[in-house]
Amino acid sequence: MKSDIQIAQETEMMHIREVAKAYDITEDELEFYGKYKAKLSDELLSRIEKNPDGKLVLVTAINPTPAGEGKTTTSIGLGQAFGKMGKKAILALREPSLGPCFGIKGGAAGGGYAQVVPMEDLNLHFTGDFHAITSANNLLAAILDNHIQQGNELRIDTRQVIWKRCMDMNDRALRNIVVGLGAKADGVVREDHFAITVATEIMAILCLADDMEDLKKRLSRIIVAYNYDNEPVTAGDLKAVGAMAALLKDAMKPNLIQTLEHTGAIVHGGPFANIAHGCNSIRATRTALKLADIVVTEAGFGADLGAEKFLDIKCRIAGLKPDCTVLVATVRALKYNGGVAKADLANENLDALKRGIVNLEKHIENLQKYGVPIVVTLNSFATDTEAEIAYVRQFCEERGCEFALSEVFAKGGEGGIALAEKVLATLENKKSDYHPIYADELPLSEKIETVAKEIYGADGVSYTPAAQNALKKLTDLGFGKLPVCIAKTQYSLSDDEKKLGRPTGFTLNVREVYVSAGAGFVVAITGSIMTMPGLPKEPAAYRIDVDENGKITGLF
Repeated sequence: MKSDIQIAQETEMMHIREVAKAYDITEDELEFYGKYKAKLSDELLSRIEKNPDGKLVLVTAINPTPAGEGKTTTSIGLGQAFGKMGKKAILALREPSLGPCFGIKGGAAGGGYAQVVPMEDLNLHFTGDFHAITSANNLLAAILDNHIQQGNELRIDTRQVIWKRCMDMNDRALRNIVVGLGAKADGVVREDHFAITVATEIMAILCLADDMEDLKKRLSRIIVAYNYDNEPVTAGDLKAVGAMAALLKDAMKPNLIQTLEHTGAIVHGGPFANIAHGCNSIRATRTALKLADIVVTEAGFGADLGAEKFLDIKCRIAGLKPDCTVLVATVRALKYNGGVAKADLANENLDALKRGIVNLEKHIENLQKYGVPIVVTLNSFATDTEAEIAYVRQFCEERGCEFALSEVFAKGGEGGIALAEKVLATLENKKSDYHPIYADELPLSEKIETVAKEIYGADGVSYTPAAQNALKKLTDLGFGKLPVCIAKTQYSLSDDEKKLGRPTGFTLNVREVYVSAGAGFVVAITGSIMTMPGLPKEPAAYRIDVDENGKITGLF
């Protein structure tokens, strides 16, 4: 079979205005970035505001493994399948980060015959949203350090500066740095840090803001440091909000592209789910709901991270109510969870499948706690056997879940019709009773404990002294009613990436807690998770090139 990038480059794309017509979007309501990408104008968003909402389908997955799961591929294939069935459907997806593209994970445009295009543009600079977020973040950092240099009227304690600089690249050498070295005119010497752009509060704010007014309010609430009296200093105090908003003006507008089969895809925002809240923008999802009868969206990584944050943070803040959840797994990944080495996953092994399926079982149980009907889908591989598929099907049906095989990677929308039919039947026959897993009024520590016990399966939570002090401080400052965003490894239900399957008897270890006051949640960092990833020994960047005709190769 051809590579993903070959398939994408050989596809004849429609002009984006033709894709938009299918959703009753006029050419005047598009802001073109070439022939195949466009931003949706504020005028469009205002015009469709009173349209009825379509149905919202969330696609999530089991914990990722080296064997691959195909969550984004399934999302795109499902959207294409609805199109083949004559349904007015649209996708609402996240933008990829440059870090994984050049690191270990690769791009995020789907795969095989279930991709969004132009895939090279999407995976690289796209419409510049991430560059705008990076610039706004670093402008605030520059204004902060300049304020300290120019007399420090706000009495900022340089030992309590919490705002980090950022870049959209994996670079471990920037995790901990010193700034201000050199002459007196070069600034005040202090320790500083970098995060990857997709883990920043600006990214979260962009994805959670309703409009420009709400964006500016959220930006003004960002806590950048504490003063000598231990009081918070905000971006509003530093007079940085207007300039930051100017940088983000165009980035606030959702982007429209297409799938290989010309289904519309609104792709906007992209926080990581392991170190951030993992969902595309509220504006994109709301816009999609007004444009189509069915919206297929996704949340990052496994359901313990992405779906939990979608359901407990995004839906709570935006007032969204998902109608159906699609949970993606593969036979290969389940066998990997059952202890089979990656090299041996092509061999039938029902014993390993039975051991590893407990990971899927836990995710089913978790999602059922939110009251949203579930369809489990197996992303098909050629090495899957009838016995293995039959076992997973029976396992799911015994737990009250609909089940369908997905063949979208090899067959595109046609390979997703069985899944689409199950989703349609679920939307028609089962009512969602969505509710978050914890109440706003619970103390922060109890919210963290609820997620740890109910979703991860932990026995309890331990805190470093610094994390305990931070929880008390944030509660005293009035942030106790905010939801929690837990930064945790994606590879395990626990905070130890080596514990596969369904770990039990473990404690979740929280080492740091801070507030993203503008985004509107409290972040708890667990285990060894980093907000600035590093590159692997053999980064994907080694395989990427461009020829004399400008054709990119090796991107995915």
